[in-house]
Amino acid sequence: MSLVLNKNCLVTLVFTSNYFVYRKMLEVTCNDRLGKKVRVKCNPDDTVGDLKKLIAAQTGTRSDKIVLKKWYTVFKDHIKLSDYEIHDGMNLELYYQ
Repeated sequence: MSLVLNKNCLVTLVFTSNYFVYRKMLEVTCNDRLGKKVRVKCNPDDTVGDLKKLIAAQTGTRSDKIVLKKWYTVFKDHIKLSDYEIHDGMNLELYYQ
């Protein structure tokens, strides 16, 4: 379930036990420096593999052919975005295998 508070802030409501917890969603920009720039909304507890699937849905490429980097760090599929300290509004480099 998601709830829009205002135009720029998207929040996800999660019902756990007897209360609601809301998390702010991230908007990550991925640029392949070949003219394609993709903006994706995701949760901080999503994995890099989930982010790749969202990017693949927008670009039409297969998710296993996408490589995400920041400087010289290659992001691995099974690690959460919050573990890599990926925050709202961050730019990532998009490469293809």
